[in-house]
Amino acid sequence: MEDQTNGSVGDVHAEMTPDEAPSAERTAPVAEAQRISALDSLRGLALLGILVMNIPFFAFSGAIWFSPPIAGGFEGLDYATWLGSHLAFDMKMMSIFAMLFGAGIVLFAERSVAKSGRAAGLYYRRMWWLLVIGMIHAYVFWEGDILVLYALCGMVLYPLRFLSARLLIPIGIVMISVVIGLNYGQGKAFEYMQSQSQERARLIEAGEPVPASVEGMAEAWDGTFDEETGELVEEGLSQGFYPEPEDLQKEADALRGSFVDRMAYRAPDVFFMQTFLFFMWGIWRSGGCMALGMALYKTGFLAGKSSTGAYLVSIVAGLGAGIPLILLGVQSNTASGFDTIHQFQVGMSYNYAGSMGVAFAWVGLIMLLCKHGAMDWLTSALANVGRMAFTNYLMQTLICSIIFFGWGFGLFGELTRRQLVPIVLGIWAFQIVFSTLWLSRFRFGPMEWLWRSLTYLRPQAMARR
Repeated sequence: MEDQTNGSVGDVHAEMTPDEAPSAERTAPVAEAQRISALDSLRGLALLGILVMNIPFFAFSGAIWFSPPIAGGFEGLDYATWLGSHLAFDMKMMSIFAMLFGAGIVLFAERSVAKSGRAAGLYYRRMWWLLVIGMIHAYVFWEGDILVLYALCGMVLYPLRFLSARLLIPIGIVMISVVIGLNYGQGKAFEYMQSQSQERARLIEAGEPVPASVEGMAEAWDGTFDEETGELVEEGLSQGFYPEPEDLQKEADALRGSFVDRMAYRAPDVFFMQTFLFFMWGIWRSGGCMALGMALYKTGFLAGKSSTGAYLVSIVAGLGAGIPLILLGVQSNTASGFDTIHQFQVGMSYNYAGSMGVAFAWVGLIMLLCKHGAMDWLTSALANVGRMAFTNYLMQTLICSIIFFGWGFGLFGELTRRQLVPIVLGIWAFQIVFSTLWLSRFRFGPMEWLWRSLTYLRPQAMARR
């Protein structure tokens, strides 16, 4: 989710209230007339699209990230559902969100400085509250939270807002590319650990002593077992990558259990994502996309100001490069049996890179529709969802939690991928109608109002005049 020009996870524009003298200048959210509707529509698309990417992680074991066949079905319509999601949504919507967040950083600073001569204090207070809300969301409701990631990246990247687009574009590309190298390095490390596990097994079978170095690497991969009972004491990497049926059942029991059971089970995953994964993936991928978003806002590309030809090139080139690359990755990973080591070294890189092309194709399509006023019914509906993206993002978590977790209907692990499709469509329809009706009466969504009020240290006017 992102803090951007048009109210996604909250407006980032600023304006003075009419009764403020220069000496008492204060900032406030953007006036409705100042909104950039193309950004709202793009944000709405990303908000709805990210549900397609997220819902499998509500419905199935987290192990499907590395091994999609492990749950939800992987044949016929189930496979077609996975493939369509993988081609069009997986990592594409997150990339769009991050680019919009980067655009919002620049726009927030510009508007705040123009109205009050200051921006940094207000901006970092804004990111602080996003971080707080994100931590509650992550630890209490769902470990897949992206608010914490965006808040931290936003804090780090704020100083880049002054750079030109010519500098921001290569910075963004380099940052995004770093992850490919990091993944490869991790893959080689995992390969070595696995080889040491195999070496330990060979030595034990041959009745030979196992060197401490081999034992250490083998335990890191296989886990630590009680010498007397043979029970697993501490999990190794292989349990996360290649879970046994009992591991999957343990996860299902926790997620179908009480609210406290699920929080306790997922807390280590949340901590891992917010620490190690942030430095090995999040800051580079999301931060790089944010830098690109800053550049694309400065060039006018993200506001529908570029030429029709530029958007057509974005669509054709993005799909032409992205889809074949992603399909190569599907072929490569399928041939390896979705081997985790292969994915780290090579397999994940196909979608990682190809997703940027497809993301730019989505951006080009929405900008083109908005630029020429085509399909107004669609872009208007998306814009309403985008203006309440913060509220709608958290609403998706609430709805999916009720459907799949133990404090609701407890359908975790019970459905197939194709059975998730009508759920997604139903949530889309509800959020479009809800957002439209709500914005006919109020200026902001509920969470947008809360976040802005905390940012500006005063309650914001909610009702439309």
